[in-house]
Amino acid sequence: MNSPTTEIIFDENLKVLTSMPSESVNLIYVDPPFNTQKVQARKRLKTTRAADGGGDRIGFKGQSYKTEVLGEQSYSDIHEDYLGFLRERVEQTYRILAPNGSFFFHLDYREIHYAKVMCDEIFGRDSFINEIIWSYDYGGRSKSRWSAKHDNILWYAKDPKDFTFRFDDIDRIPYMAPGLVGPEKAARGKTPTDSWWHTIVSPNGKEKTGYPTQKPLGIINRIIRVHSNPGDTVMDYFAGSGTTGIAAITHGRNAILVDNNPQSLEVMCKRFDPTTTKFLNWDCTPVESGEVTQIELTPEPTN
Repeated sequence: MNSPTTEIIFDENLKVLTSMPSESVNLIYVDPPFNTQKVQARKRLKTTRAADGGGDRIGFKGQSYKTEVLGEQSYSDIHEDYLGFLRERVEQTYRILAPNGSFFFHLDYREIHYAKVMCDEIFGRDSFINEIIWSYDYGGRSKSRWSAKHDNILWYAKDPKDFTFRFDDIDRIPYMAPGLVGPEKAARGKTPTDSWWHTIVSPNGKEKTGYPTQKPLGIINRIIRVHSNPGDTVMDYFAGSGTTGIAAITHGRNAILVDNNPQSLEVMCKRFDPTTTKFLNWDCTPVESGEVTQIELTPEPTN
C-alpha cells in the first residue's frame, strides 16, 4: 500500500467543498465553532523557577515560579446565522461523501438539537446512526446548574444500510466490576458504548499545540480506525490544529484539511512534515522547535 498523503489547504472551506468531486471522500469529521458568542483564546506561557520567592505563582512543594507570556491564539466564535452557516457546508458534505461514507459532526449542548434536525433534513432521518457523548472533567463548576462537561458527536451514514464499521479495530476499555465477568473477559476488556469518557488535551501534556479548540487524539483515533479503511480519504474542513490529519496518516488514511485561520496553519506547519505534506495557499517554512511551553486555558465563566 502506498504511503498516506496529506493535503492542507488555507482557504474558505465552502469554496473548497464546492470545488470537490462528488462522492470523493470516505469519512468527514468536523468540529466547527460552537457559537459560544465569545472569543475563544489560549495563552502560551513559559514557566521558570524563581529564586528567593520572586515569582508570580506557587507550584509544587511551595516552589516559586515566574511566568512569561509568549503569545496568544484566538478566534471569534460569534455567528448571526449559525444554522445557515452550517447548512451550506453540510449540504456539500453530503454531496462529496462516498456512497458508503460517514459524517461525524462535533458540537456541544448549545446547538446540537438544532443541528440534528438540520442533518435529518439533509441526510434523511434513517441515516442517523448514533449520538456519541464525549464526557470529560475539567474546568470550573457552576453553582446554579449542573456543570456542562460533555460534547455531542452526531454520526450520519450516507447509506444507512452500507457503511464502514470495523468492529475488530475498536479499542477496549476496562470493566468497572471485573470480578463479575471472569479473568478472561476482564483481561480483554469491553467495547465502549455511545458514551465516551476521555480527558481533554492536557494543558501541560506533550499532545498540546496551544490551539484553542484542540481535541484529543484518543477521540479522533477511535473514529478514524473504526469508520474508515486503510487507504481511504478522511477530511476535516474545520481543521484547527490538524489532529484529524495526524490520526489519519497514523492509521494509513489520506487526509484533506482545510482552515482559513492563519494561526491554524502556523500550528499545522509545526505538526506536519512540510517536505511530505502538500500545503496549498500557504508557505510552510520548517520551524525549529523551541522551548517547551505551558498552555493556559481561558476558562469559560460559569453562572
